[in-house]
Amino acid sequence: MTYVLEANLPAIVGYFLIALGLAGVVLPVVPGPLLIWLGTLVWAWGDGFARVGWVDLALLGFLALLAWGADLWLAMLVSRRAGVSWKAIAGAMVCGTAGGILLVQIPIVGVIFGALIGAMLGMLAIEWYDKRSLRVALRAMGGYWVGSLAASAFEIVIAFVMVWLFFWQAWS
Repeated sequence: MTYVLEANLPAIVGYFLIALGLAGVVLPVVPGPLLIWLGTLVWAWGDGFARVGWVDLALLGFLALLAWGADLWLAMLVSRRAGVSWKAIAGAMVCGTAGGILLVQIPIVGVIFGALIGAMLGMLAIEWYDKRSLRVALRAMGGYWVGSLAASAFEIVIAFVMVWLFFWQAWS
């Protein structure tokens, strides 16, 4: 029994990291695509890179970097296009992190809503203070919301493509 568990340990750890990565796509603090890539690497290592090779891992790594970059930049670019200041974007990031930390006691939902509410309130407060107009601040917050949703949707699609590619290579 011990031998079977030891032989399958990289596969078990790999599947766990992939599942954690899929959860991380919706959790704001967990780097989903990076964990999916790490899970495929561990799984492939345990398999001796027989079914999932270095070319596959390089492609999955590129997709993980693409998703990470989109998550960082897409929300900011759409926000800037909507007229949001860099101060407000930075405020949204800081307040979103603080909101996620403050509501971490509520499992999963607390982190998500804490980060979302914190980011929105941070952006609204800074834009309102900076521009002295609630209408402009609300429009900026809407632009940030659209950019964040677009980035999240893109990251979800990339994560599912990564998982599909992994299973296609591993089990075909």
